[in-house]
Amino acid sequence: MEYDEELEAIKRRKLEEYRRRILEAQRAEQERKLIEARKRQILRAILTPKARMRLETVRMVRPEVVEQIEAQLIQLAMAGRIREPITEEQIKVLLRAWQSNRREIRIVRR
Repeated sequence: MEYDEELEAIKRRKLEEYRRRILEAQRAEQERKLIEARKRQILRAILTPKARMRLETVRMVRPEVVEQIEAQLIQLAMAGRIREPITEEQIKVLLRAWQSNRREIRIVRR
């Protein structure tokens, strides 16, 4: 009898732990979605449609680069340093600048 009660108590604790984890995961997912929506809203305001398309195209190949550029653009926008929408040409310049700052590693076989 005592063993069964102890087992039931353990089961209840485990079940509560799983429920708590699920709730935490749901909250985290909701927060992530809110942040992502806010990010999209800011980018929509500071980028022209062609500039957004250019970033989405680059995202397929270099998602980490686009994330960095978007973060920088959002910071500039939040600081009030972007006065007019950024064009596709300006995005191209940013991408070229990022690429020129990148170090290239070459392996030479002799």
